[in-house]
Parts: sequence; C-alpha cells; structure tokens
Amino acid sequence: MAKLVINPEKKISRIQKEIYGHFSEHLGRCIYEGIYVGEDSPIPNVNGMRTDVVEALKKIKVPVLRWPGGCFADEYHWMDGIGPKEKRKKMINTHWGGVVEDNSFGTHEYFELCRQLGCETYVNGNLGSGTVQEMSEWVEYITFKGVSPMADLRKENGHEEPWKIDFFGVGNENWGCGGNMNPDYYANEYRRYQTYVRNYNCSQEEEEEHGIKKICCGANVDDYEWTREVLKTCFNHCDESLHGHMNGLSLHYYVHPEGWEIKGSATDFDDAVWYKTLSKAYYMDELIRRHGAIMDEFDPEKKIGMIVDEWGTWFTVEPGTNPGFLYQQNTIRDALVAGITLNVFNKHSDRVKMANLAQIVNVLQAVILTEGADMILTPTYHVFDMYKAHQDAMLLDSSIDSEEIGVTEEFQVPNLTESVSMAEDGTIHITVTNASPEETYPVETHIMESAVSEINGEMVQGEMHEKNTFEAPDTVKIKEFTDIEMTDGGFCFRIPPCAVVHLTVKRNV
Repeated sequence: MAKLVINPEKKISRIQKEIYGHFSEHLGRCIYEGIYVGEDSPIPNVNGMRTDVVEALKKIKVPVLRWPGGCFADEYHWMDGIGPKEKRKKMINTHWGGVVEDNSFGTHEYFELCRQLGCETYVNGNLGSGTVQEMSEWVEYITFKGVSPMADLRKENGHEEPWKIDFFGVGNENWGCGGNMNPDYYANEYRRYQTYVRNYNCSQEEEEEHGIKKICCGANVDDYEWTREVLKTCFNHCDESLHGHMNGLSLHYYVHPEGWEIKGSATDFDDAVWYKTLSKAYYMDELIRRHGAIMDEFDPEKKIGMIVDEWGTWFTVEPGTNPGFLYQQNTIRDALVAGITLNVFNKHSDRVKMANLAQIVNVLQAVILTEGADMILTPTYHVFDMYKAHQDAMLLDSSIDSEEIGVTEEFQVPNLTESVSMAEDGTIHITVTNASPEETYPVETHIMESAVSEINGEMVQGEMHEKNTFEAPDTVKIKEFTDIEMTDGGFCFRIPPCAVVHLTVKRNV
C-alpha cells in the first residue's frame, strides 16, 4: 500500500493562480470561431465573444490569458488591429494555415474578452519584426491615461479609459520563429526593448506591486545554455541586478510522443505510447529543476519567476483538417498529462509563477472544442476544473510512495504523483494521478497532527482512449469519488486506473 504523508504545519510557497493560465493565438480556430464570432453572429455572444465559451472558461477561473502569440506575435503589428473593422488591414497568416487574417480581433477585442472573463492580461510584444517605437507606442496606447498621441488615438477608437497590462512578453521564441537569434544578442535586445515598456500610471515605488511585469524570452525545452547566457548578459550589463528589468523568464515545452516530425495520433495509441507520453510529460520536473538551478545562481531570492507560457500535448492534426490549424482531439491521456504537469508546477511553485496551457480553444491541448454553434468540454477542461482549488493556496509539504512503471526501460513514469495545498479557511486540497492503465492502488493517507472530520472526492477517470465528441459530449466528465475509508490515523482511498483525483479534506483543529 502506498503512503501519502502531509504536514499541514509546513507551508512551502504560494501556488500563484497564474500557474493555471491559458494561451490564445491567432492560429486556426482558436480565436475566430472558438472565442470570437463577431457581434452579428447568430451564435449567442456579448460584443462578439461566444457566451457559451466565456461562461465555461469563467467556471474554471481562468486567471490570465496570453495573446496574440506565439509565433504570430513576432509578426503582429498592433495598429493593423485597431479602428473600424472594415478599414483594418488584411494579411495572410503565413505561420498558421495560410488563411486570411482580417484583424477583426485586435487590442480592443482582447481587453474586452479579458473583462468578460475577469482575468489578468498577458500581452506578447513583437521584438522579432517590430521596432522599439512600435512596442513602446502599443504600451502607451493601452495604458496611458493622460494626453498623448497614442492615448488620444485610443479615445478616438472608442475607449476613453486606459486598460491595465499585467504581464508583457518582450518577444516570443526569439531563438526560433521570433528571429533565430543567439542568446547574448537577444538578451541585449531584451534590455533595449524592455526599457520602453513603461509604467505610465504608477510611481517608481509602486512599480513592483502595480507595474507591468516584464517577461523575457527563455529557453526551448532543455537549452540550458540559452538560460545561462541570457541571464549572464542581462546581469553583466545591469548596475546592480536584473530586478526591475525582468520579472519572469519563459520556458516552452510540448509533449510529442513520437517526436517533433511525426508527433503521433491524438486518439490511436497503445500502452507503450501511453507511457511514452506520460513520461515525457513528467520530464517537465527535470526541466524546471535544471533551468531553476541556473536561475538560482543569478537570482537566489527567486524574485524572477519561471513562466512556462507554452506547454501541453502536440499530436498530429485530426484527419481531414488543415495541418496549419493544429486541431486535435483530447482523451483521458490528455487529462493525465494535465494532472501530472499541474502537480509538478504546484510542487515547484517557489520558482514557477505562471504557466499557460497551449491553447485555450480548438488548438493543441484545448480545454474547449467548438463546431459551429456547438461546444464540448474536453477531459483537460475537467482537470482544470478540479485543480482550480489550488489557485492562490499554500503548497504543503507532502510525499507519496511511488514506483516507476512502463512498457520499456526508456519511458518510465511514476505510477502516482500528487500535490497538496491549504486554502485560507484551512481546507486541504489533495490532487493525485494514477498513470497505470490497469492497476488500482490503495493509498494510506496521514495528515500529521490532525484529525480528519470530512472528506469529499471527485475524479476524471476512464479507459485511456475515451474522449468527448459532439455526438457524445459527456463521455468524460467529473464523477464523484467515494472509494475512501476513514482510519484511526487518517484515511485510505483506492485510486483507479487512468485517474486524476481531487480530495477536499476538512479537519478538527
């Protein structure tokens, strides 16, 4: 029997709500059709935003939404997306599908979406093909409340009051689609561009708490040299430290079970590929530890957050769909990837301060799929729904007995992963994953110095290939989990195969 031990007196770090963030790019049907249908659409909407999608996303408490990319960000020129829609420039989206981008969803629409969601804003600026002036003027257009050319232009376009930028990405994937730069060149460009991402509406003393948080482009997967050289260049040219110039350093990692070129089917896989996928998901733990160790050398106080602003599964597109639209189905396997990865993020919440699942609707590991007026929630959505209890809670010290399982030696994964947090009212939230396709595991749970008064459980679970379709939208959903038994020292539960479980525990204190 596995043992889960929790110490409620040892609070490690706050699990920032932004760890449960999302990513929306001008890619395929993510924004157009997925989120934005226009004010004249027969699909119910508020100011062009799909009502059904917005309400579903509000339920999982989306904390922050990254936009407009992605690779699209470094060829996006923001002035193309403001003003009367009929006068906005059209372009070919050369990155994604070769379709016409009519720029009907731009700055005003993005901030309206975030208003409806009640979430923070994360704008990604164009360093790859844009100028310092262009980036500076975008920040001015969005945030300046005084008299200036850009503020006046915003007002002319119908928005008198400024918006708030919570996070600003200075470039995206500048080691690749964002300019094919080397790390020291990018780092110097970062220093130059970020200088003009100004906090117009707060004093220097208020910047740390209320100012724009600036995100530097970090590494692709295990490019540890990029992390070291970017930090080295930035620190060597700062008067005292990097703080004030950089609030976060990004990391991008996608799970391709069959490799970058082949990727593999989202729905047709065997046990070997199941384990390969989950072991690659758990690789996130090593990436965070190793990049985090380099960050610790320059930032031992952990003032700079690791921002995993693109993560998730990336499979071969569904047959018959545009290969540039990256539309894929979502199964129980994706639910396990989400549960394992979110447990890893929680465990590293002293360093990981934000993460953004790619992408929010109709692209890659989406939480929602749409088809015309119809909408379905994916298994990944339901995991985010359960895990929202961790947002802004305190990570507790915990450990679980686990063993490495898999078909081959190369791709092994822990059979069980967990993370535990405490809410402000003292309620303890436990999330556990079972990676085995066939084994049920009993888990003896002990909460130190505590007597448990009440336990409620829920889970996402099913056969590994199960998915939701427009014909059968509720095949995978959150179910009540009751296989729990109180004991003298705590409680036991039996976690079934292919399961992600959330337990809510109240104690006598």
